Amino acid sequence: MNQSYRHTNTAVSLINYHFVWIPRRRRKVLIKDVKKRLTELIYEKTSELDCKVVSLAIEPDHVHLFLNCLPDLAPKQIMHRVKGYSSYVLRKEFPHLKRMPSMWTRSYFVSTAGNVSASTIQKYIEAQGKD
Repeated sequence: MNQSYRHTNTAVSLINYHFVWIPRRRRKVLIKDVKKRLTELIYEKTSELDCKVVSLAIEPDHVHLFLNCLPDLAPKQIMHRVKGYSSYVLRKEFPHLKRMPSMWTRSYFVSTAGNVSASTIQKYIEAQGKD
């Protein structure tokens, strides 16, 4: 993974976040067409936020997302927007998801690539589901 620093008028940065979140009650609903559509929605929203997807793995009951972001967005803002947008669209397009009280739990995991190298996190995410 060859990432370069991102430049704006006032900042130079290299900020990578590793997010993990789950559907409500850890239901295994992220499969087939839902998984495919969720992938599209994540790419749409992160692009709109000017974040770059480094790696993405969607398992039936959780999502791993490794993002490169600018410093003007907090992790909380990113998760709020990605989860809110994807929940709205998925529940609108897939009626069986409306039976869940909500699409996502309010919680999530986030880590920066500070303690381990970014390539280690990327390899871990890409290895998900390859049992």
